[in-house]
Amino acid sequence: MLHDIPHRQKITVMIAVMSAMFLAALDQTIIGTALGRIVEEFNSFEALSWIVTAYLVTSTITVPIAGKLSDMFGRRNMLLTGVALFTIASFLSGASPNIESLIAARAFQGIGGGILFSSAFTIIGDLFSPKERGKWQGIFGAVFGISSVVGPLLGGYLTDSHNLLGLTTSWRWTFFINIPVGLAVLVLIAKTCPNFKHEVKHKIDFLGAGLLAVALTSLIFACENTDAIFKGLIDSLNITGPILKAAFWTVAAIFTGLFIAAEKRAASPIVPLSLFKRPVFRLTMPIVVLYGAAFLGAILYVTQFLQQVLGASATNSGLMLMPLIIGLSGASAISGRIVSTGLPYKRILVSGILVVALGMLSLTTLTVDSTFIDVAWRMLVVGIGLGSSLPLFNLIVQNEAEQRELGVATSSVQLARSLGSTIGTALLGGLLTAGVAASLGNITKDPFIASLSQNPASAKFLGEGNTVTADTALQLNSPDTKQKIEDGTRQGIAASSLPAAAKEKALTAALQDQASFSRKVKEAFANSLRQVFYWATALVAAAFVLSLFIKEIPLRSGDKHTPITD
Repeated sequence: MLHDIPHRQKITVMIAVMSAMFLAALDQTIIGTALGRIVEEFNSFEALSWIVTAYLVTSTITVPIAGKLSDMFGRRNMLLTGVALFTIASFLSGASPNIESLIAARAFQGIGGGILFSSAFTIIGDLFSPKERGKWQGIFGAVFGISSVVGPLLGGYLTDSHNLLGLTTSWRWTFFINIPVGLAVLVLIAKTCPNFKHEVKHKIDFLGAGLLAVALTSLIFACENTDAIFKGLIDSLNITGPILKAAFWTVAAIFTGLFIAAEKRAASPIVPLSLFKRPVFRLTMPIVVLYGAAFLGAILYVTQFLQQVLGASATNSGLMLMPLIIGLSGASAISGRIVSTGLPYKRILVSGILVVALGMLSLTTLTVDSTFIDVAWRMLVVGIGLGSSLPLFNLIVQNEAEQRELGVATSSVQLARSLGSTIGTALLGGLLTAGVAASLGNITKDPFIASLSQNPASAKFLGEGNTVTADTALQLNSPDTKQKIEDGTRQGIAASSLPAAAKEKALTAALQDQASFSRKVKEAFANSLRQVFYWATALVAAAFVLSLFIKEIPLRSGDKHTPITD
């Protein structure tokens, strides 16, 4: 029986599961600070998006499939499989000799990550009754918050070539660090975690899994930066990016329809459509998609605001997210404990979403003259709202589902969040880039750009044919690139044959041109980002309206069906 498990053993299991989840959550943020060095070493800036997208595609596809398999074959077995795959893929990523092998290893790593996220949240439902799950969902939310702080800091430290145990670190260590952690987590899970599963027929819906994989992959590619990812394909077929994007949308729609038709006939479907007959599940899915789109999409671009407008480095911008993490972690733990006391959870959920909407709206007031303090208190508000509401989505879906559906119901929430985050990041990113381009206009004749194009050493920072796109302008305004250009300018003028007074005058003029260009980019970025936050606010507002219609089902103190344990 589930509740015969000693409380001390439950705590030990939760520590093991949280360690596994921390491993996967850390990887989502630690690589961010290493991307620049990776593309620099492999001289493949165009492949930058593939490093992220490869992981995103496979992890998103894996989540619903892993949820079903964990119901069939047991949580521990799936967790061990996920950690093992993730650890092996981490080694392969760190040892990659070229960009192609790194992308392949990242796709492999995404499979392990998808299994970990799917199984970790489900085990809470196996160990605790719905009434007890709130505080644990809150603690899991705090783990995400901690990983969001540790990831950029650790990634920056390892990437910046430090001496660690007699070895010189590099970007490869952002992957190698997962190996000892993964091995320790494997041992911990194997020794402590019971293999919860349910008496269901061991039939895998291969047709449904295949159709879902094609549908999700096409949807993700339709929302991603198609021009950058498929540049070679676009050139070889002599088509435009919008045409290819429309093709992906079409394929996604067709295969989604085929998937739904197949699931209606499947004996053991990957995603039981009967779940959508449950009113809470039916409302929660679109809310989570909207929430995920606004949350990750907007927060990602706050980091860019810190770098582009405030001039923070990649590592420091991660540290500057501390107010968000403090608010999220603290509110997550508190709201979870409050819900566990039996107080109505709907009030906390609705209030949290409203606070996020107000926080997002406050971000629209940021300008090029804003300070870190201006950003900090706004991020704190958003964090408090997120922490109050995010952990409750899993809780209310699990509370409505039967125990035998726990894995697939929980993984559906993770899938909705992942899809929302993917779509939001891509669409809001496109909105931001288009806004920056429109605000900057044609700046090819800007004095700063003209000076770069005339200097062979600096022209490498421009695009092909010395063209300047919005992406190029943002890259030129990044702290590292600005410093490299300034250093090159100083060295070039110092090495010239000009008189000392003329050198000083030339240097002053060059630095003024660079500062003027930087101001233009900052203003264009801040103005465009305002539109991003308006859209993010609208997404959260829509989620708020939907949340008002969620029916509050009292949290059960027992389970409908108790899982069997190997």
